[in-house]
Amino acid sequence: MKDQQTPQQAINNPAKAVPRIPTEIWVLVSAAFIIAVGYGLIAPIIPQFAQSFDVGMAAAGAVVSIFAMSRLLFAPVSGRLIDKLGSRKVYLSGLMMVAVTTGLVALAQEYWHILLLRGIGGIGSTMFTVSAMGLIVRMSPPAIRGKASSAYASAFLIGNIFGPVIGAALSMLGMRIPFAIYGASVALAAFVVWWKMPKMDAAEERGRDTEPPLRFAEAFRDSAYRSALVGAFANGWSNFGVRVATLPLFAAAIFEHGGATAGFAMATFAAGNAIALQFSGRLSDQIGRKPLIISGLLVNAVFTGMMGFADAFWPLLLISAVAGAGAGLLNPAQQASLADVIGSKRAGGKVLANFQMAQDLGAITGPIIVGVIAEALGFRWGFLLCGVIGLLAALAWSFGRETLEKEEIHIPEEVK
Repeated sequence: MKDQQTPQQAINNPAKAVPRIPTEIWVLVSAAFIIAVGYGLIAPIIPQFAQSFDVGMAAAGAVVSIFAMSRLLFAPVSGRLIDKLGSRKVYLSGLMMVAVTTGLVALAQEYWHILLLRGIGGIGSTMFTVSAMGLIVRMSPPAIRGKASSAYASAFLIGNIFGPVIGAALSMLGMRIPFAIYGASVALAAFVVWWKMPKMDAAEERGRDTEPPLRFAEAFRDSAYRSALVGAFANGWSNFGVRVATLPLFAAAIFEHGGATAGFAMATFAAGNAIALQFSGRLSDQIGRKPLIISGLLVNAVFTGMMGFADAFWPLLLISAVAGAGAGLLNPAQQASLADVIGSKRAGGKVLANFQMAQDLGAITGPIIVGVIAEALGFRWGFLLCGVIGLLAALAWSFGRETLEKEEIHIPEEVK
């Protein structure tokens, strides 16, 4: 499952061993930023817009849940489509599906219109998410896979920070206009990729593969891939699920100005994440994937578990920031490890899709289970469960193999 090393990757000549991020990766980074800014416009208003059609809180929440459920259910199909049609074609098709369905939400006249369109949009979302991972795997030089993953994650993060700010400035336009703007921004991202990304169909992609496609059963025999699945589930549970769905409820129950407090806590999480992303990907290319992954899981687990004990404003912000830094340590290294398992000379659509499914499954089940525990036993026990999930993922990774070969680890002679 490994790529062959080039002479430039010699350990005693690290200066020549670090290539630049390819232009094609920067195209994906630019598209990710555009998408994230647009999503930031609509994320805060989706439930409220659904409630404007005289439905209850459960029905309003279903608009969010159906998007995630569609992503989860369609992920295996998206993996097969990538192997059959090629990553670029699936990526563009997924983007256009999200662009059209989101734009049409602005014209919705009934609640079920929103539900249907968000469900279809979830299918498009998993198509472009999984294929983007596939493109990064193929186009990132092995020596900078962590750095490339970090750049892509940073684009989404920065876009998600700017999006709500822009959305707040446009709030006087009502709740329909942001959906139209997001649809247009995703279409713009699709155009950027179509224009700048080299055109390559599935046959050409297969022609570049010197080895047969990596099947899920083969990847699952690799301890690194099994560990990545557990890590993805824990990341989805705590950082994409509970943090988004449960933290605002906790803040509303504990603090006088719960909404504002939750917003500040999420902002500090993003800040901690952004700071860690500035060095975590590059560091994972230098010292290995496992140290960053295990450190990130431990930090995120401990400080997410502590959130339920934060009964004052500043401690909550501090805990959120450090938890965000843990996620920033984890994600680029774990995605780089996944790319190492697949390699740039094999198709791995199904392998990538199952990784995405594990993360989405955590994001869906985490808020439900933690919500039940919080109602029965209190928020502290719910957040402590998040900590346990993260610690178990770190334990799983302690048995996973290091995917960055020793020949790829760039340590100067005087340090060894």
